[in-house]
Amino acid sequence: MELFSLMGEHDHEQVVFCQEPSCGYKGIIAIHNTVLGPALGGTRFWNYNNDQEAFVDSLRLSRGMTYKASVAGLNLGGGKSVILGDPRSTNREEIFRAHGRFVETLKGRYITAEDVGTSVDDMEFVAMETEHVTGRAQTSGDPSPVTAYGVYRGIKAAAMAKYGSDSLSGKRVTVQGVGHVGYYLCQNLASEGARLVVTDIDQERVQRIVHEFGAEAVAPDAIYGVEADIYAPSALGATVNDDTIPLLKVDIVAGAANNVLGEARHGDDLHARGILYAPDYVINAGGLINVYGELNGWTAERSMRKAGDIYTTLLRIFELSANAGLPTYVAADRIAEERIAAVGKIQQTWV
Repeated sequence: MELFSLMGEHDHEQVVFCQEPSCGYKGIIAIHNTVLGPALGGTRFWNYNNDQEAFVDSLRLSRGMTYKASVAGLNLGGGKSVILGDPRSTNREEIFRAHGRFVETLKGRYITAEDVGTSVDDMEFVAMETEHVTGRAQTSGDPSPVTAYGVYRGIKAAAMAKYGSDSLSGKRVTVQGVGHVGYYLCQNLASEGARLVVTDIDQERVQRIVHEFGAEAVAPDAIYGVEADIYAPSALGATVNDDTIPLLKVDIVAGAANNVLGEARHGDDLHARGILYAPDYVINAGGLINVYGELNGWTAERSMRKAGDIYTTLLRIFELSANAGLPTYVAADRIAEERIAAVGKIQQTWV
């Protein structure tokens, strides 16, 4: 494996390999780009199959954070940490304090937060060793309502682009995954009169949505074939793939999940079929906006308003896509790259 070749594919600035033998900590901190500001991205604790898989994941995730921050108009760069090991490990203080010490060595070039396999409590351990951590207890709070509101506004933008009206009243929306973000998304959609069809592997969550919002429930595998206006994937990623695309009977794909496309070419497939896709890192940026608000002392109301701006951001992406004949995910990348290039001409890399 050629490490520098992999870093060079997407112009990553820095990768730090970290180890603390006393507690079995092995971590990778990837910094993709700091032109817009310090790199921010969560710490993922995962039982990777091998070191290469962890390394590639850190590169992919950190690049995604750069684009998410750029399109959202935030003065942040993109970074990500991965910790190799069993996320059920009980010696969390030692592991996360070790991680915090390595974060501290970067002196603010990278700011971490919770992610898959980590928690607010873990970030408290990190904070014992560095101030460059966010998403802690009693700070910005649960980001789910902000994320869900941004997704809701993004769905309205997609409706405007597709139907000429952003009203969701009477629209049939299939929501896959009704956890924290999915619940609040359903609440927003139902408040406007959308007709919900929901699924989740947790039946208690499903029944709550059925009871509170009058939703129809379907089995997890059945959600793809439901005839509807909008499909809102809000659980696992890669649900738009070779197997599911032929089953979709919707006009719009717009949801809260990360990495919705199994591969980039699936965005091409949606475009060819005339299905409007709201790029995931654009529509679900509310969580990052919430963290950015915490770092800058914003009120909760200001963070919510900023998440609402996802509406206008997506309209701009849809316009570029239509005018240039580009799939929407390509249009989103182009807008992100243009902002980074423009700002890069007027200031140096963040230090």
